[in-house]
Amino acid sequence: MNGSTDITARGRSTAALIGGVAITNTSMVGASTVATLIGADRLSAAWSGVPNAAGVVGTAAGTLGLAALMSRRGTRLALTAGYAVALLGAAVAGYAVVAGAMVPFLLGMVLLGVGNGGAQLSRYCAAELYPPHRRGFVVGLVVWIGTVGAVVGPNLMQPSSEGAAAAGLPALTGPFLVAAVAAAGALAASAALPRLRVAARSRPAGRVPGTVWRQPAVVTALSAMVAGQVAMVTLMTMTPLYMHDHHHGLGAVGLVLTFHLAGMFGLAPLSGHLADRFGGLVASLTGVAVLVVSVLLASLGPAPGLARLTVALFLLGLGWNFTFVGGSSQLTGALDPAYRTRVQGGVDAVVWSASAVASVAAGAVLAAGGFAVLAIATGVVAVLPVPLLLRALRRSPEPSAGPVERPSAVRR
Repeated sequence: MNGSTDITARGRSTAALIGGVAITNTSMVGASTVATLIGADRLSAAWSGVPNAAGVVGTAAGTLGLAALMSRRGTRLALTAGYAVALLGAAVAGYAVVAGAMVPFLLGMVLLGVGNGGAQLSRYCAAELYPPHRRGFVVGLVVWIGTVGAVVGPNLMQPSSEGAAAAGLPALTGPFLVAAVAAAGALAASAALPRLRVAARSRPAGRVPGTVWRQPAVVTALSAMVAGQVAMVTLMTMTPLYMHDHHHGLGAVGLVLTFHLAGMFGLAPLSGHLADRFGGLVASLTGVAVLVVSVLLASLGPAPGLARLTVALFLLGLGWNFTFVGGSSQLTGALDPAYRTRVQGGVDAVVWSASAVASVAAGAVLAAGGFAVLAIATGVVAVLPVPLLLRALRRSPEPSAGPVERPSAVRR
């Protein structure tokens, strides 16, 4: 295969990967939002985060399992399998809403999360197609494509609910019908991934050595990504319920979530460029600072003012973006390619497992102390990795592009 063919195939691969991410993000917005409302209705406000926690558990399991499958059998098979599981999950969750059955609903959320795990791994797959000095930007590009979900996802909640009601189904079935269509689209996109020439690499036997997990790049990336993810999930998952309890309709909830998701994804190329130019540590510290401003703004006032919440949730998403892209860029550049995929999957599994706990805890904190207390607790979580990040930055002040290597195609 000649160089021009490689470049063309690389472009097709990138397009297929970001297409699956865009479609998946769009569907997960509506599904996760109505899952909180269903949890509050079927369980209680204190346990309203359980359905989203189930989805996050699925994402954690998906990133871990699909990364292992990816390292053995290639990207195309792994992502196709993940999106197929998500399609099944959308069907199960939709049936459970109709039947009013909570256990199948939680199972459906877990299966949907598995597909989301595949979408999360796609940023690493795309970055591996490019030279080390461009990988932060490529990670940011894949995250940026989630802007499609930010714009489209929240605005599909009301029309899909109305469509489901017109068809004689419970209104909250609508977002899961959208999720089923989206999973089918992501499945088609992943099946279209071309086969590329594979760069030679060693294939270590057994599990990843402990020394790899203890590398400074892994530890700092993990700490920043966990803190950013937990902070974002804690506040974001409870905002729809908080607004609902203060008589804001789905339209207002959709507006706030649109700005939140725009913050999460819209400026990702900027955070990727920052990570390439100054290093992932600087990007992560920037994210923590933005998260602190967000939670301080969210904690003001006794009632959910729409303008204030909109700005606070936008900044919440932006802060997450910087920590997520900053940490991810470290993992794409500082690891031995022989271990890279499994370490990336392991880190993502820890990140999503932590956010599953946050989803459940957020409901309990909201019920016990109110939204302001929840926001302050979120800020405390956000700043926890700062000493570790600053110490690592002092020891390694210059950004590193990682080991010099040829751009390698992801196995298909």
